[in-house]
Amino acid sequence: MDAHKLPADEKALLTHDLLNEAYKRLKLENRRDPMHELISTMLSHRTNHADEEKAYYTMLERFGDWEGVMNADPDELADAIQTTRYPGQKAPQIQETLRIIKKERGEINIDFLQDMPVDEAMKWLTKLPGVGPKTATLLLLFNFKKPVMPVDTHVFRISQRVGLIGAKVTANKAHDLLLNMLPPDPVELYNFHIHMLRHGQRICTYYSPRCEKCVLNSICNYFQDVRQKGIDKAA
Repeated sequence: MDAHKLPADEKALLTHDLLNEAYKRLKLENRRDPMHELISTMLSHRTNHADEEKAYYTMLERFGDWEGVMNADPDELADAIQTTRYPGQKAPQIQETLRIIKKERGEINIDFLQDMPVDEAMKWLTKLPGVGPKTATLLLLFNFKKPVMPVDTHVFRISQRVGLIGAKVTANKAHDLLLNMLPPDPVELYNFHIHMLRHGQRICTYYSPRCEKCVLNSICNYFQDVRQKGIDKAA
């Protein structure tokens, strides 16, 4: 059987192995505290990292702490995070999220998620305004080392091109599908996520993917069935 015709679950493990060889394996260490991760990820929607970071630190510099952000004038908060996309939408979502956390927990702190089962933690997080599966899984994996699979645009794009998920699968559904194909180990899931992200930024880009340099081309549906046959000349 041609490698690119392998079952999706076998391809997922092979993809993981090939990317582990191509990129340095990483330790799973917190990159920032949980509240920072939550709010920054909310700010990051359709926004590059530099603009997200600028918005985050401008917001805290202007309003001091989470209480200040929560009680700020919504228009002033939107102005503080104006380097992000849709600041007028994100500002009230952030404030309502902070209010919910404060009301339910008595303080603006989400460290309690460490001791909560994954399903309960996902349910709790995704009820917050502006928090979907991607934000919730990023937070739970990066900060609390929970066995979840974050699917950003790079993970989603590569997974569809290689053939790990179908063309009609939604990004939300992809979280569960990919998770079930991979080892239920937070370190392995973290490396899969980060390696796919880096591969999507460097090789399997949205426009003009560099298929000739891709370590996945032997198992990739897009390369074998489209690029190799000259069907997608514009790519």
